[in-house]
Amino acid sequence: MFRIEIIPYRLRFRKPAGTSRGVYRDHPVWYVLFRDSEDPSHQGIGECAPLQDLSCDYNANYAATLAACCRITEERQQVDSDLLRSYPSILFGLETALEHYRQRSWQLRNNPFSRGESGIPINGLIWMGEYGDMKQQAISLLEKGFRCIKLKIGAIDFERELELLHFIRSRHPAGEVTLRVDANGAFGYDEAPKKLRRLAELELHSIEQPIRAGQWQEMRQLCAYSPLPVALDEELIGIHDPDEKKELLDTIHPHYLILKPTLHGGVSGCSEWIALARERQISWWITSALESNIGLNGIAQWCATLDNPLPQGLGTGTLYSNNIPLPLEIRGNSLWFNPEGDFPDKRLKEYEQDYC
Repeated sequence: MFRIEIIPYRLRFRKPAGTSRGVYRDHPVWYVLFRDSEDPSHQGIGECAPLQDLSCDYNANYAATLAACCRITEERQQVDSDLLRSYPSILFGLETALEHYRQRSWQLRNNPFSRGESGIPINGLIWMGEYGDMKQQAISLLEKGFRCIKLKIGAIDFERELELLHFIRSRHPAGEVTLRVDANGAFGYDEAPKKLRRLAELELHSIEQPIRAGQWQEMRQLCAYSPLPVALDEELIGIHDPDEKKELLDTIHPHYLILKPTLHGGVSGCSEWIALARERQISWWITSALESNIGLNGIAQWCATLDNPLPQGLGTGTLYSNNIPLPLEIRGNSLWFNPEGDFPDKRLKEYEQDYC
C-alpha cells in the first residue's frame, strides 16, 4: 500500500526563455512521491508541471486540487484516468509516479531506449529572442549535429524571422536539414494565408498553431488550403472528452498533432489522441513541455514504445540551473538514456529543501 507525498519545487531557467506568450524565468512544479507504507525505500516519483498561462488545469487553487487528487489516488490505490481527465498535468504526474513505483526502476519500460541501446531522434529548438541570439542558437544546433530544427516565431518582426530561416536554408537544403516553425497562435486569420505562402517557399516541414486556438472553422480553412502542413498544439488543450476529440479532428482535418502529456491528457489522454489520429491517417509526434528531467524521463520512456520515426520534441532540461539529475543526454541529434548512470533516489530529500 502506498502513500503520496507532494514536494513543491521551483525550477530556475539559466536564462530567460521567450515565447509568443511571454518570457519564462522560473517554473513552479510539484513532485508526487509514492512511498510504500511498510517499506519507505520503495518509491515512485512523478512530476506535475503545469504552465501557468497555458495549462487548462492551472489556477490559484492548483496545490489544493493536487492534494485532493492525491487523496483519492491513495484511497483507491490506483490512478483513475477517467476521473482525472480534466487535470492533465496532475494525471501525468500520478501516472508516471505509479509506473515508477511498480517498476521499482527509472527504466519505466522495456525497450531499446530504456536499455541504453538506442536514442530517440529529436529536433533542436531555437528560442525566441533578439535576431542575433536566435541566429547564434541556429549555428550552435547545426554544429552539434541536429538535422531537424524548430524555430519559435511570432515575437520579433516576421521579416527578420524569414531572414533567419533563409540563412539556415541557404546553407542547408531541405534534404539535409528539416525546418519546423511554431507560431503559438501568433498570426491573425486574415494575415495567415500570406505568411504561410512565404514560409512554404523555404520548404519547411510544418507550422504549429498558426492562429490562436478555438477557431475551428478558420483553422479548417487554413489546413485545407495551406501550402505548408499545419500541426495542432494549443488547439488540443482542454479537449478531454473522446467525442469532442473526434469532432475537433473531423472538423479541422490537421496534418499533424503535437502531443504533450502535461497539457494534453497525460499518457492515457495522449494515447487516445494517437489512436484517433491513426484512424484518420493524421501524423503526430511527442513533445515535452518544460518539465524537469523527472517528467522528461516519463515522456521519453513512453515515447520510445511508439515507434514514431519523426524527430520528437524532447529537451534534456539543460534550460534549468537546478534540474534533478537523471542520466538523459543528447548524443548527436538524439536523446539517450543511460541505465547505468546516476539516479536521484537516495538523494531526493536534498531537493525537498528548495520549496517554492
